[in-house]
Amino acid sequence: MPLFDHAPKSLCILRLSAIGDVCHVVAAVQQIQAYWKETQITWIIGKTEAQLLSGLAGVNFVVYDKKSGWKGVLAVWKQLKHQRFDALLNMQTAFRASILSLGIRAKYKIGFSAKRAREGQWLFTNRKTPEPQNPHVLDGFMAFAAYLGVPISAPHWHMPIDDIHRQAVQQYIDPNRKNVLIAPCSSKAEKDWLPERYAQVANWAYQHNINVILSASTAPREQKIIEKITALCEFDPVNLAGKTSLKELTALIGMVDLVISPDSAAAHIATSQNTPVIGLYAYHNPLRTGPYNNLTDVISVYEQNAIKEFGQPSSKLAWATKLKGKNLMSEISVNDVITHMQKWLS
Repeated sequence: MPLFDHAPKSLCILRLSAIGDVCHVVAAVQQIQAYWKETQITWIIGKTEAQLLSGLAGVNFVVYDKKSGWKGVLAVWKQLKHQRFDALLNMQTAFRASILSLGIRAKYKIGFSAKRAREGQWLFTNRKTPEPQNPHVLDGFMAFAAYLGVPISAPHWHMPIDDIHRQAVQQYIDPNRKNVLIAPCSSKAEKDWLPERYAQVANWAYQHNINVILSASTAPREQKIIEKITALCEFDPVNLAGKTSLKELTALIGMVDLVISPDSAAAHIATSQNTPVIGLYAYHNPLRTGPYNNLTDVISVYEQNAIKEFGQPSSKLAWATKLKGKNLMSEISVNDVITHMQKWLS
């Protein structure tokens, strides 16, 4: 039985990070909005993630900066102390999020299914979502909407990107050639592919008259990787590392013909913009964390290494199993990536 047989007055979403995950949550939120247009939605979100989603239609954001510690927690509680929600959707299993949930007044506090709940989240909720058939993170978020009583359809996104963001990056798109964006950095170094192989792919693209754009954040580690790649390129790629906002990056991804990325925000933003993306995976199961609309285009060595490490297929392992091998991303070859590129750029 669904939790509600009519539209609830108000819902609170609790998902702080990361950028790819909040993109997934947007799809679930917008399905709720499409079914219950009058329901008021408040979303507690991280500071960086709010930069991408500010202006999202019909959502009131409460921004929490994790660096602010208890001061930030108390500020969120103070901001919401006069509100009582019909339900809190605690879509983050981090203990920090569970602590935040304590000060949010809601009749129902909904958490993940037993298979997906971690860090003791089940102690802070009074309702649990059923386990979805699909292991993907996005389907886990959709399970919250379904539990409320919202009919679920294929995910779609209306991201808060305006013409001003598109105009800011239009100059980097070559209208006379195919455009490929390489976003080489993930949140952790072990999940990154090798810089020299990105450079080989970039050189191949340039030789085939393709405009190559590089993207990364301002983080020193990411800047160094971009420097290594550009130093190995036989041409000067468009280097936008640290030069675009998250909204501008989203606009740019919506304009290019293809994105190449490891398990990163760029891969999931590409899905939200209906832009083809070749995801590169080794340490996390792409069926769980891959770009949702392009899972068939993922290049992954996860499964073969899961069998090596655990002696059984990923379907028999715990839902969030991460591999521990060294340099697994090096098992992805340049030819693998070029073959996939030829498919999309032909």
